[in-house]
Amino acid sequence: MSSYQLSCKGNNQILCYYANVTNQIQVVRIGNIPNWYFERVVFPGQRLMFEATTEAVLEIYTGAVPSAILSDKIPCYVLRVIEELSSESDLVIPKERCAVLAR
Repeated sequence: MSSYQLSCKGNNQILCYYANVTNQIQVVRIGNIPNWYFERVVFPGQRLMFEATTEAVLEIYTGAVPSAILSDKIPCYVLRVIEELSSESDLVIPKERCAVLAR
């Protein structure tokens, strides 16, 4: 599993997780953040962890690279990794740390 970090300042970065559950190679990219570009090839069954801003949108292109088509767009806040609880005192999670786990 690989991890990539957003190289811009700010505290609205979130850790994200994406898995290619198809049997095809995918190219994933984030292009909607000014002055920053993220693109990776994700093989079938491969998992990817990366940091992005909450406003970022992951675009997923499926198929052969020259003719890949945009198959999905997922807001990165949906892909946010939620940390495991380390103690009972952590059971109350602030609303701003909550995320949707499934689309």
